[in-house]
Amino acid sequence: MAGVTLRGLTKAFKEVVAVDHVDLSIKDKEFMVFVGPSGCGKSTCLRMIAGLEESTSGDIFIGDRLVNDVSPKDRDIAMVFQNYALYPHMSVYENMAFGLKLRMLGSFFWQATHWAEAQKRKQEIRAKVMRAAEMLDLEKLLERKPKQLSGGQRQRVALGRAIVREPQVFLMDEPLSNLDAKLRVQTRAELIKLHRRLGITTIYVTHDQVEAMTMGDRITVMKDGLVQQCDTPLNLYHHPANMFVAGFIGSPSMNFLDAKVVKNTEGYLLDMGSFQVQAPRRAEEPLKAYEGQTVVFGVRPSDLFGKDQLSPNLRPTAGNTIKALCEVTEPMGDRMHLYLSNAPHSFVADVDAETKVQEEHELDLVLDMERTHAFDKKTELAIY
Repeated sequence: MAGVTLRGLTKAFKEVVAVDHVDLSIKDKEFMVFVGPSGCGKSTCLRMIAGLEESTSGDIFIGDRLVNDVSPKDRDIAMVFQNYALYPHMSVYENMAFGLKLRMLGSFFWQATHWAEAQKRKQEIRAKVMRAAEMLDLEKLLERKPKQLSGGQRQRVALGRAIVREPQVFLMDEPLSNLDAKLRVQTRAELIKLHRRLGITTIYVTHDQVEAMTMGDRITVMKDGLVQQCDTPLNLYHHPANMFVAGFIGSPSMNFLDAKVVKNTEGYLLDMGSFQVQAPRRAEEPLKAYEGQTVVFGVRPSDLFGKDQLSPNLRPTAGNTIKALCEVTEPMGDRMHLYLSNAPHSFVADVDAETKVQEEHELDLVLDMERTHAFDKKTELAIY
């Protein structure tokens, strides 16, 4: 097993910089997720690590070995693609064994002249394939062709083909995006268990922040070829480095409202025009430099509560309670999304389904101010 280190990794396509000076250290046995919108450079990063794309500048290390000029087949990596990339004319067993046969058996002439050794290696290949098939519950499907398999089964075959290679690093490029919602959740759980069992360093690319939050030991958030933040899922959620990370991580996404910082006897008010809230104590020091200026106030939908559904440690006060008009309700089972307005602002709340609310009626909402955020309006960097 081995970690992966990227130093100043850059990829430019003429005038377009797809990946811009990425510096990243991925630990041995870590499950690292690259996440971001389409075109952010995450798949290009993965392809450069695999050797399928040549970097413009920068270095790639797998373990202690610089692999910039090493061919993909010699990097000791295994890649799982979005479209499975299975050979349609081969059985499941043949698909899983194909890469091993190329590496271990060589030409027919070599097999004919080294018959005993070839038979021994064929037994090794069979043992590895059967072990992976048992791990992925594919034992009864080994004689089937890909067209006879469901999407989830095909993805498991693609994973099995990667596992039998026993690589130092797994690279996965949106492997679940072709599956339906239920199967995606199921396969996601299987991947997590598989990683824990094998302990192989894994780099996983996705545009789905739910996948990123549930699967990654750490997450690298990318935008326009730049790393915005690399941290654990909970740190990204609770302590985003900037507005992009705050808005991208979490669903529904964070509400952003322009607010003027106003000094008062209790610290600082955040004045949105049509309503005001009291900034938390921890924000007093960082907000000093912004007194009298406009910042961007951020609050997650899940940190807005109806007055009748408050948590025990949250009490309504003048500094954390606002009025809003409920325009639309979206029942989500045990939760409910409220689309609200307090002119000129519009925002979303994610509340308990038992919250008493009617469309086109006003309601009182209590904000958990300790979990709110503020961002610099120009740089979009977090203030607190």
